[in-house]
Amino acid sequence: METLRVGAAFPDPPFNGMPDGGGLDIDLMAALAEKLGATVEFVPYEGADFNGIFDGLGTAYDCVTAGTTVTPERERKAQFVPPYLISGQSLAVDTRRLPQVKSVDDLEGLTIGVQQGNTSQPIAERLVAHGKAAATRVYDYGAIRSALTDLTTGACDAFMKLAPVLTELVKPMAGVDVVQRGISVENIAIAVPLGDQKLLGRLIVAQAELEDDGTLQRIRGKWLGNPYADQNLAVH
Repeated sequence: METLRVGAAFPDPPFNGMPDGGGLDIDLMAALAEKLGATVEFVPYEGADFNGIFDGLGTAYDCVTAGTTVTPERERKAQFVPPYLISGQSLAVDTRRLPQVKSVDDLEGLTIGVQQGNTSQPIAERLVAHGKAAATRVYDYGAIRSALTDLTTGACDAFMKLAPVLTELVKPMAGVDVVQRGISVENIAIAVPLGDQKLLGRLIVAQAELEDDGTLQRIRGKWLGNPYADQNLAVH
């Protein structure tokens, strides 16, 4: 039986690394593999810069499924299946320490934390360039829990990351809350190697079938509490 090797960054709840070992991407790839008559092997990516995950496409793994936003820069390294999720960046702060921060409009003089290579990084850098924040603090991709702890100590004032992930990560952290969602609109999709039209086509067809038969709605509802592809529709 064919084995589909999937590059993923762990942990990245609710996409992967949930307490039971599951996640949205885990369920998605299991369902896609069943459609393709294949088994799934997840290959952990451990680099400090998330963008490096695409360098392993076609060698270390066959595709990347890691809550991955499609960007023009990434489209030069990979081709993407149509998005299985539309989401956006969110902002978290320690509301006990900084109760006045409700959105990116309240960050003047403050430092925004981001992960290296994450799509939050250019958004935060633009806020700094426009004088709406004092600085960015860039953490290695795997240092997310340290970054969130820094919100409480004051080593960092706010942290920006994709809403489903940040919402999950702050749940056990007393006083740290997501105060704004929908900062951006981002297509989340599976990446395959440039030129591999066969795998791309097979995944496009299989994913469309999962959308049509309700499987994808059930997976999104299970992990996000919202079955719709466009999660930003729930943002008020």
